[in-house]
Amino acid sequence: MSGKTPVKLGINGLGRIGKLTLWHHLGRKYFDELVVNIGRNVGTSLADIAHYVERDSTYGYLHNYLNGCNAKPVIEEINEETGTMTINGVRVLFLRKERNPAKIGWGNLDVRLVVDTTGVFLDPTAEADHPKGALRGHIASGAEKVVLSAPFKIKDKNAKMPADAVTTVMGINEHDYDPKKHCLISNASCTTTCLAHMMKPLLDHFGHRKILAASMATVHAMTSSQEVLDRLPKEGKSDLRKNRSVFNNIILTTTGAAKALRLVIPEMRHIGFMAESVRVPVSSGSLIILVLNLQEELSGGPIGREEINSIYRQAAESSTEGYLLYTEKQNVSSDIIGAPRAAAVIEGRETHTRTSELTIDLTNVPGLDCNLTSTIQDATIRVPVTQAVIFGWYDNEMASYVNMLGDRCVSIAETLT
Repeated sequence: MSGKTPVKLGINGLGRIGKLTLWHHLGRKYFDELVVNIGRNVGTSLADIAHYVERDSTYGYLHNYLNGCNAKPVIEEINEETGTMTINGVRVLFLRKERNPAKIGWGNLDVRLVVDTTGVFLDPTAEADHPKGALRGHIASGAEKVVLSAPFKIKDKNAKMPADAVTTVMGINEHDYDPKKHCLISNASCTTTCLAHMMKPLLDHFGHRKILAASMATVHAMTSSQEVLDRLPKEGKSDLRKNRSVFNNIILTTTGAAKALRLVIPEMRHIGFMAESVRVPVSSGSLIILVLNLQEELSGGPIGREEINSIYRQAAESSTEGYLLYTEKQNVSSDIIGAPRAAAVIEGRETHTRTSELTIDLTNVPGLDCNLTSTIQDATIRVPVTQAVIFGWYDNEMASYVNMLGDRCVSIAETLT
């Protein structure tokens, strides 16, 4: 992705992903101007927004993040009247009036590409004029393309995915995006992004037929969907655990990574797959524990740890974008925060495999002709199966997800004519 475009980028929302998306593009300087919609007044003045943008509890000061430890502040020319400031040489306009996407007025601002980071407008089937707002409202407001920083979530279970909507993960299926067809593009989730880059090399090597089953658990950093202190749940909420203090608990929760993975890697539809999530009290830096059951070749030796690691080494070396990294260092979660810039970091030291025989009684196999089994002297077969456990780190905020989201926005901008 090279070159530069006069296309402005709109950012809807200035929460964790919105703020870090702003940081990413301030450093990248691909877009000449950024327009950020907050949709409400903040603090007492525009200077309070600058204060928020300049510093971050996880990543430190913006100027240090961009230019190193000796850097000077990069926010200048704060203009309350116009709602603008210059940050690292890039003009940024902040909007503080409308929260409904349909009323923002992107077209009046010449914003053709918008990334929605609110986590609120997830349904691609919702009409633009929905009273509570909708993702399509950005299109009605004048944008041509909308990138969603989350998986799509269709509320009506009988509704199908619209033809103009697509889910992509950079480095996996970004070419599924058709600029002539799609105007709503989901960038999936941080967990799906990491998981896709962990699964793809294995599928390319073994094929889906050899992977009998798979499961994953993400040990995930806390998010803003959780509570600082224990509190009562809102009306209709059934998950009582997210209302417990995020600082004091390990919390079981759910993840839609398995469902989203089938959208970006269709082969996964042939594999039984389960995905679970555990929230832990760290600000960022998460881990996927991937477990696979692989069928052995009858004539070959067992699938070992070195073979699995070799698959990832080769995939990492051939990844021109650097989306997959392989390491044999002993990492902890804080080592992943901010850098390296990768969707997944495979911790090769901790890859484990174990091969055993799976005993199957053919007389108990549904659909098998009983006349056939009666002719077999021993109706029991033994199939060698290897279980592999693989660990993959990801920065669920900046280094992994936001960087992939930034690449997605730039790649779409390059298709606008």
